[in-house]
Amino acid sequence: MLKNSFFRVGLAAVTALAFVGCGGDPSPADSTESAKAEKPAATLYLSAIPDEKITDQKAKFDKLAEYLAGKLGVSVEFVFSKDYADSVTKFKNGEVHLVWFGGLSGVQARLAVEGAQAIAQGSEDPKYKSYLIANKSTGLQPSDAFPAAIKDMTFSFGSPGSTSGRLMPTYFIMQNNGGIDPDKWFAQKPGFQMSGGHVATTNAVADGTYQVGAVNYKTYDDMVKSDPKVAENTVKIWTTPFYADYNFTIHPEVESLFGEGFIGKVQAALIEAPTGSDALKAINRESVIAAKNEDFDGIKNTAVELKLLDLY
Repeated sequence: MLKNSFFRVGLAAVTALAFVGCGGDPSPADSTESAKAEKPAATLYLSAIPDEKITDQKAKFDKLAEYLAGKLGVSVEFVFSKDYADSVTKFKNGEVHLVWFGGLSGVQARLAVEGAQAIAQGSEDPKYKSYLIANKSTGLQPSDAFPAAIKDMTFSFGSPGSTSGRLMPTYFIMQNNGGIDPDKWFAQKPGFQMSGGHVATTNAVADGTYQVGAVNYKTYDDMVKSDPKVAENTVKIWTTPFYADYNFTIHPEVESLFGEGFIGKVQAALIEAPTGSDALKAINRESVIAAKNEDFDGIKNTAVELKLLDLY
């Protein structure tokens, strides 16, 4: 009897072990494969410097995100940045992967992240320009000559980190005033528009908060067409020479997140965006062309010269 009991217990143990070995509990290898299969797909985070109203920008860039998702076969999500510094910081920390930067903020971002690349720009961006605009009450008129009379008027730049709203206007003002820093040249220290960028500067001049301001030409030209207040109360008084500006810069981390060659796929998708599409309306461009880091060496050198490179 005792011998039979031991036999039954032993048989039960062998059966239990056989059950475990045949799949009762997953093996370590099975667990690893399961974890890989269940790992959520990565998301490509898209962002942009906030050079217009937040609500307007999000609506536009959500359309660009939708276009990129369809072309790339990955999830794409737009992430708002509260100011230019926030855009650079988010990129530096890897919180966003693809950013529509200005010339200066793009240089700052690429210096902060080794391997970051400028991959695309609008067809207009190699020859970009800024306007000096004035409230019509100043009596200033359009001129090819630099308007030295602005020295005694209230003046606003855009964001401190803006290429077309601060860096290049500063450079060209100093080219025409004997090399004097605008903070010391203007009778009253210039102001800045910390949120809303060129739209905010244009509105500040239109409503008389400032007599003169520096803005990018595309935003101003669009607002003259769409906003009667701007058309009626402001005038473009001077246009700067050309310089390189906006660009898409991509984080090197995307190659590990989405696979080797992904940067090239993103570049191709941007360049292939159809003229007049919602994707291009997001950046207010007719078409997109390839870009490389060296295209913005002039911006970098100007920022170094004016000591405006290390803002953040």
